[in-house]
Amino acid sequence: MRRPVIGILTWREGKRFAEPAYFRRLIRAGRALGGTVFLFAPQDVSPSGRQVRGFVPDGRSWKARVFPRPDVVIDRYRYKPTAAFRQYVTFRRTNGFRYANSRLANKWKVHEVLRRDERMHRWLPEAMLYNHKHLRSMLARHRLLYLKPLNGTGGRGIVRLEKTAEGYRLLARNKDRAKVSALIRRIPALLRWIDRWKTEKMIIQQGLRLDLVPKRSVDMRLLIQKDGNGRWSITGAGMRVGGEKSATANLHGGGKAVPVETLLRSRFGEQRAQEIITDCEQLAYQTAETIEQHFGRMIELGLDIGIDVDGRAWLIEVNPKPGREIFRELGMPQVYREAIRKPIQYALYLIRQHPGDERQSSQAAL
Repeated sequence: MRRPVIGILTWREGKRFAEPAYFRRLIRAGRALGGTVFLFAPQDVSPSGRQVRGFVPDGRSWKARVFPRPDVVIDRYRYKPTAAFRQYVTFRRTNGFRYANSRLANKWKVHEVLRRDERMHRWLPEAMLYNHKHLRSMLARHRLLYLKPLNGTGGRGIVRLEKTAEGYRLLARNKDRAKVSALIRRIPALLRWIDRWKTEKMIIQQGLRLDLVPKRSVDMRLLIQKDGNGRWSITGAGMRVGGEKSATANLHGGGKAVPVETLLRSRFGEQRAQEIITDCEQLAYQTAETIEQHFGRMIELGLDIGIDVDGRAWLIEVNPKPGREIFRELGMPQVYREAIRKPIQYALYLIRQHPGDERQSSQAAL
């Protein structure tokens, strides 16, 4: 019997890949579960689409082989403001593969989709597209704001803006994740600073009091994934505590991981902590349902959830191609292994359910 064939679509330059360590583990998991798994980029597909030049681990390097057309493709191609990414977008629209996951839109379109669902309202901070009028309007209502690139990842380009007695205090991270800070006294100068800073369209988001640890930004990363039966299930979650004077709690930016129960119990007590965790789980399932209803089939979502000082949960961001390193940081190897296996298990489920269906009808666009 032929082994199921799963392709992992990603960025490639020569034999350099975007997430090599994760991909090695993903391919090993695929083999252990009975599949043939390989990496490929848009340029690796033959003109007929029947064969793919794929890559598999070869010691410390990678070797290329010709593989048959995959039964299912898992899309891990992450956003980059490059010509290669634009070619990927065209490829996704035209190649006709069956994908385990649809493409998600930018932050603003995702927010609009979620905002149209009344069931999501209690978890959504106010947000607007950045322009001078909208920034003035948001500053009139909120002392703390976050400005985020529509397509940014890893905390890059995010600006934390706080209105203080001295003026407007800014904390930010540039494209290299280096910290930047400034104090600007008047709005005209503030607008000029932001206009110089931004490299693409931005969203303005209501700031939240997430300093559950004094002088630190804190949020929860929750991973919800499809399992081998095609159902959503929560794989795990962890709290991220940002560094001092950091705009975000992102681990790449110097944050550290803390168990959810440990942090919430110390701050809110046993009963209230459990209520907050239950609310976050409800948020996760509802977000997955709403996203999938609009954008089409998804395989996993990484949710950044803010818990404010009153214990209220807020959905800060949705990542359709999340990392899972937080579970290694937390010393949870079993959860980490499960987080790697689940995408393969779901891909194998799709192949079993629809062995001859190579197309996915629902596509999303940026």
